[in-house]
Formats: sequence, C-alpha cells, structure tokens
Amino acid sequence: MEYKCCALLTTALILVMLVNCNALRCARGPRCCAEGDAVPRVPPECASCHVLKANCCVEGAITDYFQINQFEKMFSNHDSLEVESHVNMAFWDYQSFITASAYFQPYGFGTTYINRKFTGTKEVAAFLAHVATKTSCVYNVTTKEPSASSLCHYKKTNSNSYYCDEQYKNTYPCTSGIAYYSRGALPIYWNYNYGEAGKELDVDLLNHPEYIEQNATLAFQVAIWRWMMPIKEHQPSAHEVIVDYWKPNKNDTLGKRVSGFGSTMNILYGDLVCGQGDNESMNNIIAHYLYYLDLMGANQEEIGPNEVLSCAKQVVFNPSSSSSP
Repeated sequence: MEYKCCALLTTALILVMLVNCNALRCARGPRCCAEGDAVPRVPPECASCHVLKANCCVEGAITDYFQINQFEKMFSNHDSLEVESHVNMAFWDYQSFITASAYFQPYGFGTTYINRKFTGTKEVAAFLAHVATKTSCVYNVTTKEPSASSLCHYKKTNSNSYYCDEQYKNTYPCTSGIAYYSRGALPIYWNYNYGEAGKELDVDLLNHPEYIEQNATLAFQVAIWRWMMPIKEHQPSAHEVIVDYWKPNKNDTLGKRVSGFGSTMNILYGDLVCGQGDNESMNNIIAHYLYYLDLMGANQEEIGPNEVLSCAKQVVFNPSSSSSP
C-alpha cells in the first residue's frame, strides 16, 4: 500500500478491507502547507509510502471548526435513559471522537484541502451521518430533523454466525469461542477485519474484540479506519470520494459513480442501499448528512447536485454476492 497526496490511502487490498502496509505509521512531523504552498512536506523516511500531488494539502485540526456544542446538537440524546437501556449511559462522547480522529488527522481525515478548497467540514458531517444511522436505536423515516436516538448501539450481536473466515486461519486465526460480529461506530465484521484494524491501531482485537465495546475512543478509531481504507484494489475509500480526490474512470462514469456523498454509501453498503432507486434507507442517511452540514454551518455548495448526493442510480462497486460485509 502507498499513500497518495495528503497521505490519502490508496489500494493494496486484495480482499475486503485488508491492509498490508505500515503507511499510517509514517513519521508524524509537521507537513502542513506553508503559505502559498499547495504540496504537503513529507519527511524523507516517509518517501516510500507517499506520492505527492500539487493539488492537495493537510492542514489544521478538527477542533478548529467542530466544537462540543455541535456534537451535542447532533446527538442530543446520546446520554439519555433511552440510550442507557441499550448500552452504558454516555458511552459515546465528543472527546472520544476527537481523541480517535487525532490519530488520522495527519493523513487527511477532516483536515484535507483539495485545490485550496477545504473539505473537512463535509467529511466530518458525512462520517458522523453514517455513524448516526448505524448506531441508532430507532429506524427513523426521513424527517427534517433526523432521529436524535443515534450513538445508541455499539454492537449488534448475531447468534447465528461467528464471522470467522477460515481462509485466513494462517494470518488471522479465529480465537475459540470469539464472535467477530458488528462492533464500532461504523461496524466491522469478520476475523480478518478485526486482525487488520488491530494491527494498524496496535490493539489485539483478534483475541479481544470486546475492547471495542469497552472503549469509545477505540470504537471511533476502528470506524475511522474503515472510512479511510478502500475495500478492494483499484477502488477508492469513503475518505477519497468525499474529499473529491478520487477521479472516476470510464467504467465508473458508465456506472454513474462520481465523487461525493452518494459514493460513500456505495463503498460502505453496496447494493444494500445503492442502485435500488429511491429508498428509505438511503434517504435516511442523506437526511442526517444534510442536517449535520446545516448544524456545522456549511454552505449549499458543499451539498452538490442530486447525482453527487445520492447513489440511487449508481452501479455498486461490490455486489453483495461477491463480497462479505
């Protein structure tokens, strides 16, 4: 694996969300743009995993523009009694998100400029919109103000499956009695994903997946890891499409896939949400995104036309018959 400009992740993935590089462990020294400079400075020891482009830069921190009061408006019931009935009260909080995101900010999460245009606001709004719909206690139809019952679940058990893929018994052997079901703010499944995420974050998730249930910062870190990682070779990550770094090829254009929020849904959920025409699941995620953009003070430019916002007509990157969740 290598990084593109701004340390954006590229693809060295052969199967679902497998990562094979220590790219995130490259030196963390300052490499923001100097005044008038569009190219991030990268230390020499990082040269092997960076390819610099002149249209991209990493700068600042999420706390520069996203404050606790905005988080609390987005997730106004995250510490309510309703949530307490599902998880430990106040498991999710603003500081956990900020601490988790700090690990990935030097690589562009919420801190990327493309052609001198800041993309952090829409990326954080997009990421949290997905988090909100995946952790909600209530399946909410689209309303002007999406359900406040988000940041409720941190796991969804499935007694019928341990999500253990024996193809990876040599690299990521399943621990006896351990189930690799949905955990995290953007849930991950399967032993190989737990193994790779744990390796990147330096946490033994293969033997102790329950750590994600016990630590909100880690639950957010795993979610951002999923957001930053492409699923397969020659495919973009959700991060790359929301910051408009990814450029569609001819096949993408024919499949109506474009950079933008719609493609984040395509990458994360495939035909469970996308390529199905107008549907409630997709509209619910979009409603959260638009609401969060508004709360963060984004202008209408950030939204884009419907073909950028929606994935209703997109051909999916990974049909469900050919990939695992």
